[in-house]
Amino acid sequence: MAERESLKDVQLRLLTRLQAARTESVAMASWLAVECAPHRLLLPLSQAGEIFAWSGTQPVPHARPWFLGVANLRGVLAGVIDLAMLLGSQQTRTEQALSECSLVTLGSLLDVNAALLIDRFAGLRGKQDFVADEEPAPGAAAYLGGVKVDAHGGRWQVLDLQVLAGDAEFLNIGA
Repeated sequence: MAERESLKDVQLRLLTRLQAARTESVAMASWLAVECAPHRLLLPLSQAGEIFAWSGTQPVPHARPWFLGVANLRGVLAGVIDLAMLLGSQQTRTEQALSECSLVTLGSLLDVNAALLIDRFAGLRGKQDFVADEEPAPGAAAYLGGVKVDAHGGRWQVLDLQVLAGDAEFLNIGA
């Protein structure tokens, strides 16, 4: 019979692990880095939901051009937003181009059933991945946060999904 570990031993083992984690220089990811047409964006991991492959949408008549329609994502209907178009890109996508895209849902805590169409995932990023911070452009939408610059000079715009989920234009899909 296997020897059972006492509660005290478990607590000591957990305490040792916590102390080691505090003293190690552990790189923590804070953002999901994505690319949408010309935009490089950082989505806060705490506000992002699940990632899905593109599977098509059911169009909604009289909707804004950036609202692609509704998709069934694990039994939940979600409005699909072309993030590049929402941010001002005039790029129109072919079916082949769409098949290479992915969807990122807004986190459940934001209480908006929406998914953002993105062109490509660029990985996870943390504070350690950036060498400089810049303020958002004057007049930028409230959901566009500061810009983070990586070691190669790449500029990444922070997109606050919580602010986006409350934005009146984002919530009004009617054309």
